[in-house]
Amino acid sequence: AHGGTRTGRAFTGDKSGDLLYRSLFKAGLSNQAESNNINDDLQLSCYITNVLKCVPPEDKPTMTELNNCSSFLERELSLLSKAKVFITIGQVAFKEILKFYKQKYSLPKTIIFKHGAKYNMPDNKILISSYHTSPRNFNTGIINEAKMIKLFIMAKKLSR
Repeated sequence: AHGGTRTGRAFTGDKSGDLLYRSLFKAGLSNQAESNNINDDLQLSCYITNVLKCVPPEDKPTMTELNNCSSFLERELSLLSKAKVFITIGQVAFKEILKFYKQKYSLPKTIIFKHGAKYNMPDNKILISSYHTSPRNFNTGIINEAKMIKLFIMAKKLSR
């Protein structure tokens, strides 16, 4: 096991999490720039979860795996009734959140995945899409720390 599967906290203990937590810290959404395990005293002013509750082989989730975990995501989203802003980290998360919304609402076709895109959802929440913080995206320049910090600062302002 590696990453969150090993540590017990989403996006912890791998390179994707390193960029994510460092960016959250610099945006003022956490008390420390890294998270290495579930008992490291990290304090967040946001909620982090995974669409998929376990790491699939080769990090490529199948539709079956996503469908098997969808009830957990639906429950978490229902419990977050006071949340104002949702940020999806990666296209898989974006599609899964949209699937959740499409069960309840008719959505315009103009909601598309693009880093930093902001959408006002029918339940008065704001959905922001982001590229995944994976090493592949970071190493190719698709995403960087400055883009993530900017995105988190925007979300922080919108959540007030």
